[in-house]
Amino acid sequence: MSPGRKEGEGRAGPGSAALSRPGLRGREAELERLRALVETVRDGEGGAIALLLGEPGIGKTVLLRETVSIARAHGFVVSHGRAEELHELAPLASLASGLLHGDPPLLSSTDFADLAGHHDQRIWLVERLAQLIEERSANTPVLIAVDDVQWADPLSRFALSVLPARLLSSPVLWLLTGRNAPEPYGQGPRTTTLPLRPLSDTALAELARDVLGGDVPEHVAELLHGAGGNPFLAAETLTGIAASGAAAPEPPERLVLGVRDRLADLRPDTLHFLRIGSVLGRAFSLADAAALCGRPASGLSAEVDEAIAAALLHDDGERLLFRHDLLRQAVYADLAPSVRRALHREAASRLVAAGRSSTDAVPHLLKSAEPGDQEAIGLLGTAATDVIAVMPDLAADLAVRALELVPPHAPMVFDVGERAIVALTRAGRYTQARDTGDTLLARQPPLDVFARLQSVLGDTLWHLDDVHELTRRSTAALAAVTDPVIRARLTARQALARSRGRDLGAARETGERALAEAARSGDREARVLALWGLGEIALNAGDCAAAVEHHTALSVFDTAFLPEEAVARIHMDDFDTVRRLLRTAGDAPLRPAMLIWAQGTLNMGLGRLDDADADLVTAERLEADLHVPGNLVNIRVNRGLLAMLRGDRDAAREHLDVVRAAVAERPNTGNHATHQYFEAVVADADGDHAAAADLVRSVQRDHPFLRWRLLRPHVVQAVRIALRGGDRHLAEDLAAQAAEHAARNPSVPTAQGTAAHAAGLVNADHGLLERSVRLLLTGPRPLPLAAASADLGRALLAAGDPAATPALTRAHDLYAQAGADAEADRVRADPERPASRSGRRTGGLRPRPDQGWDALTASERKVARLIAAGHTNRSAAEALVVSPHTVNTHLASIFRKLSVRSRVHLARIVLAEDDAGTATGG
Repeated sequence: MSPGRKEGEGRAGPGSAALSRPGLRGREAELERLRALVETVRDGEGGAIALLLGEPGIGKTVLLRETVSIARAHGFVVSHGRAEELHELAPLASLASGLLHGDPPLLSSTDFADLAGHHDQRIWLVERLAQLIEERSANTPVLIAVDDVQWADPLSRFALSVLPARLLSSPVLWLLTGRNAPEPYGQGPRTTTLPLRPLSDTALAELARDVLGGDVPEHVAELLHGAGGNPFLAAETLTGIAASGAAAPEPPERLVLGVRDRLADLRPDTLHFLRIGSVLGRAFSLADAAALCGRPASGLSAEVDEAIAAALLHDDGERLLFRHDLLRQAVYADLAPSVRRALHREAASRLVAAGRSSTDAVPHLLKSAEPGDQEAIGLLGTAATDVIAVMPDLAADLAVRALELVPPHAPMVFDVGERAIVALTRAGRYTQARDTGDTLLARQPPLDVFARLQSVLGDTLWHLDDVHELTRRSTAALAAVTDPVIRARLTARQALARSRGRDLGAARETGERALAEAARSGDREARVLALWGLGEIALNAGDCAAAVEHHTALSVFDTAFLPEEAVARIHMDDFDTVRRLLRTAGDAPLRPAMLIWAQGTLNMGLGRLDDADADLVTAERLEADLHVPGNLVNIRVNRGLLAMLRGDRDAAREHLDVVRAAVAERPNTGNHATHQYFEAVVADADGDHAAAADLVRSVQRDHPFLRWRLLRPHVVQAVRIALRGGDRHLAEDLAAQAAEHAARNPSVPTAQGTAAHAAGLVNADHGLLERSVRLLLTGPRPLPLAAASADLGRALLAAGDPAATPALTRAHDLYAQAGADAEADRVRADPERPASRSGRRTGGLRPRPDQGWDALTASERKVARLIAAGHTNRSAAEALVVSPHTVNTHLASIFRKLSVRSRVHLARIVLAEDDAGTATGG
């Protein structure tokens, strides 16, 4: 904005073409693009993102404010916030600065209080925030502007990386300014990136005429050339010329020198006050500055007035602000480094003494604390604990910095180091956590400290998939420990590690001992670990009833483990209880990626392949959002197997490529087994049956096939692969494993029916195949029933038995209803199969198109109709009894298949399709 221009003057209203005017010289093209984005969003074309990038003073804030003004004139509800350099520890502060202070505010204080109450669950919080913004934008377009996004706190950065894509179908325009290259929030669709270049000589000349009037003297033009095209620096130079009638100092030291000249004219108390303010940040409260000055706030009025009169500060009614961050930096740069450090340290102490939180003091400590600073070590540790749930990376950085400040031989190094290991592990920085622990252990701590460090390192090693090292270390620590709480935790960690080993009987004994020790010690963490370990041991052993017992006790004790109970019950065929569990989870801020995984596992069991695939896509996206893709291999293997059932070989191979890369990066035994089975299925489909059988053998490199829970539903297919590959011994081994699993689970219809099916294939026994079908008819899974019916039908067809027809028809119908088109076609193609019963198609199944209404799955059509009828994602999810995350996935797929950009466009298409269906009687 040009000097002398009042806030809001000269702005263009809707449709105005008067772009070139004071304050916006040389930015006509950028402003026109921003105006077009505002109008596009207003007109119902969906959401959009605009990024304004450039150096300080280049004009980002001026363009942002102008766009805010245009949006308001077009009827937008506006959130206009700013991120600040020293506020990076306050969760969601950067977004909240705008969301709560609009006219009207985008969110009510009640809404925000609800969010703040669950700030420890990032995915839940962002989804709830998206729901609130979506509801607010249902009738009115929304602009969310955040200035200086490079200073945004981690939670705001996370939200900004997720929300624009989540709200792409809603009329929400995101306008972000920053100095750096675009972060993840700048990589999505419909993103406009506007790098602001230096002003041209013509624009600088217009700026000079705005300030000085008349023609620009040659010596002034030369001075402006030294501003490097930066409009703020040029304006400061011109302000000096206008005030003094003489040339201002020349860039690049022009600003520091110019500010120094202004400071020289100030009273010493005002100068000290401004320097204190520059340490506190661009925006600061008078109370904080007064505390650091050691004076009452009421006694600083003269200093404040003089700083404002010198055009250095601005008072917004709540805080004092340097008129531009470059001015603050110039004042700050004029302080000697030792003085800066001392002032930051004093600021931290004063803020703590005034009762402010550690998140206010810690940014100053990071710039000033020195080794041995006990107060700084304590405050950094407290801040790390406060933010670890929602900003684990930041917590890890703070905890590591605290450890760096501890003198090497100070007794407290082990307590501080333990917190650093925990924080690093929570942040997913497992190698660094292990190395930190090993450095501490190398100092030969007392035996109980040694055991405690090994206990916390147990979680690190578990995430590193190093169960051998976890077992070795926990055993060594148990020989040294005397604290009953640490003993219980170590025993539970040992049980969890042994759940991955061969001797599950010994693992079970260890788990039961851990549970007893946890009860005696009264330690919650030990009890959770022991129950988790026992549940994992039982599920790996195939004792599904015991797994349900332990996982149910665990989820009652800690609801975060509800997904584990759901998965255990799926293995028991207890689908009704699983549906109830997932419904009761509802909006609870649990572990959404694991909940969606459980929902996807249920949908696979129910033969709802489209829904299962959408769930798996959603689970992968949620894990990617959190940068913790621990389940990626299992997700992609399942998606690949679903693609094979549909006959989509290309998609299957794409998933296989992802699996290969992920296994190379994380080569644990479970990933190896599931990967090898997926390779076997693809090789078998390609006709390389011998290679496929070899791959199934490789699945059993570490454990028997049925030990792998993900592969249990596929044992019959593995038997087929072995038989086609000529390995009868392998087929018999797999059938024997299925029989043992059935014996352990006599009340599970799928286990019983699968065992009979596998034995029937190995022995070519019609009677066993018939028994398999009868058993599976009593269970909830259509795909195993379809497979058994198909094999029975083929066997009966070969024997000339007319009972083949109903068996094959059942198989075909079940596959077709599930969307397993490849399997349905395979059944239809059986030689000499009698004609289908009346009313059913007799030709091959028509592949689903990639684009258009016919490309939508049944679930996607339901979602499309609900959204077209005015539902929000949240209300649509409630109507369909699914997660809002899954509705998001469906909507993204719908928009892609229909090539639409907004809910308005979607509603038109749905209306047209429904009208067409009515006209044709469809």
